[in-house]
Amino acid sequence: MKKLLLLLLISSSAAFAQEKNQPTQRFAITGDVEKESVITLDSLKQYTVKPIGDVKVTDHTGAFKHQDDALKGVLLKDVLSHTKFKTTSPKLLSRFYFVCTGADGYKVVYSWNEIYNTVVGDHVFIIMEKNGVKIEKMPESIQMTSANDFKTGRRYLHNLDKIVVAQVQ
Repeated sequence: MKKLLLLLLISSSAAFAQEKNQPTQRFAITGDVEKESVITLDSLKQYTVKPIGDVKVTDHTGAFKHQDDALKGVLLKDVLSHTKFKTTSPKLLSRFYFVCTGADGYKVVYSWNEIYNTVVGDHVFIIMEKNGVKIEKMPESIQMTSANDFKTGRRYLHNLDKIVVAQVQ
């Protein structure tokens, strides 16, 4: 009986873990915005797809993990271009930040200034194609990368589920 209970517990926890890793087909933009929105795979295809190139994915120490080749993507700032932020003054935009969250709960943060006021924003992509595989066929879509980071794995996100716009108080 104990073995049966243990087997059921292991198989049910594995099922929950697999659910978290299901590819996402859309993500929400919520938080301090005038109107929340949902971005789908189809709506992502309306943006200009740019070549990213090859990205060596490294861990937090800079150690090489793997390489993704022939990446193509759309800029995060292009996707956010239709988003109106809840603010009374453009001066306050410096307080804004974006929390990008994967279906597994992994979070990546970008500041408004980083995206719109530095070259970093020209290299933060939602990946549309990787290793010759288009987004709808990727086992871990929707993915994001900050291709110019020194330690690329820290902000390499799988299965984007939502972007929450917030402000530092």
